[in-house]
Amino acid sequence: MVKLKEAEKKQASQEASKGKQEKNKEAKAKKAETVKTEAKSEVKTESVLAKTATLHDMEVIIHPLVTEKAVNMIEAENKLTFIVNDNSSKTEIRKVLEEAYGIKVVKVNIIRDMKGRKKAIVKLDKKFKASELATKLGVL
Repeated sequence: MVKLKEAEKKQASQEASKGKQEKNKEAKAKKAETVKTEAKSEVKTESVLAKTATLHDMEVIIHPLVTEKAVNMIEAENKLTFIVNDNSSKTEIRKVLEEAYGIKVVKVNIIRDMKGRKKAIVKLDKKFKASELATKLGVL
């Protein structure tokens, strides 16, 4: 009798854990479907003036940097320099810039300056002009 009850408890717990696993698989499948559909519906524009920054974007990118060296990089190398949040990553910076300003980012370099700030040097695709975006941001 005692052994039968223990066996029933084990079987019930195994069935419950299988049910949880199936629910987790279903949830992961739904999440994957939503990510796929969002990527398909995304439309990229080549105009820099198409979009504006949101509040979340301003948490990642604090402000553009305006120095002589930064301005020279805008003109000569098609690069922009931003002061970013200490917790932000390269991929997060790239995603925010592409979504907020409708540009294509080729490369993001991260530097810590002597003041302890985190700087992101962003190289734009040849289709987009850094000077146009800098004008919109008020750098030039």
